[in-house]
Formats: sequence, C-alpha cells, structure tokens
Amino acid sequence: MRKIIFLVLITVAITSIYLISNSAYASYYVNNSIKRNNYTGVASWYGKRFHGRKTAAGERYNMFELTAAHKTLPLGTLVKVTSLDNGREVIVRVNDRGPYIPGRVIDLSLAAACELRMVEKGLAEVKLEILPRSN
Repeated sequence: MRKIIFLVLITVAITSIYLISNSAYASYYVNNSIKRNNYTGVASWYGKRFHGRKTAAGERYNMFELTAAHKTLPLGTLVKVTSLDNGREVIVRVNDRGPYIPGRVIDLSLAAACELRMVEKGLAEVKLEILPRSN
C-alpha cells in the first residue's frame, strides 16, 4: 500500500512540474535588458480580491498604493502610465507579475486606475514609459 501511495505522489509531482513548465506562467521572465523605453497596449486593474495577498516582490498587495504588475520588467521598476483615452498620467512601481490575460501589457492597482479614470471601464489603452533608475 505504501508503495502505491508513493508512486501516486511521484506521478502527481512529475505531472505538476510538467504542466507548470509548459503553462502560460513559464513565459514570464525578468527582462534586465530593457530594449525600449516606451510602448503602448491595454491596461487593466486589480483590486479587492488581491488586497492583502503577497506580491511577487514579497510584499502585501495594497490596492490603495500606486503599484502595478508587469510580465517582464524588473521588480521595483518605475513606469509612467499615460491613458491614451484622456491623457491622464500616473507613475507606478512594479511589484508583481501579470497580467495573466493575453493582450494586456500591465495590471494597475485600484489607486492607479482611479488616477487614470479607468475603473468603470476596466480597461484602457495606455502608453508605458520606463523611467530610469536613480542611483
């Protein structure tokens, strides 16, 4: 019986590793050599459901802070996000990974989404400008 349980656990572990390594999450990597400073795309926002959960940076997500999730930018990167709908701007700090929905370039905190006046719509066309690190 112990041998069967052991084999089942090994099979589940190997299957899990295979699925994770071949999932959409596997394509997330840290891009330490940012080739361009500006690009455009669709932004979304996330709030209450994730409030208080740990981010990829290890801190607690606070939907009232000006933060964002990005797939490849190094954690701690400052990004100026400009709404192409209304011209409003906000500077956010990347502290999490995402968005996990194809076609989106950044997930903003509720506070950042409020600054851009995009909360009701949920999505907005934006321009991202990577700000230089201060030494």
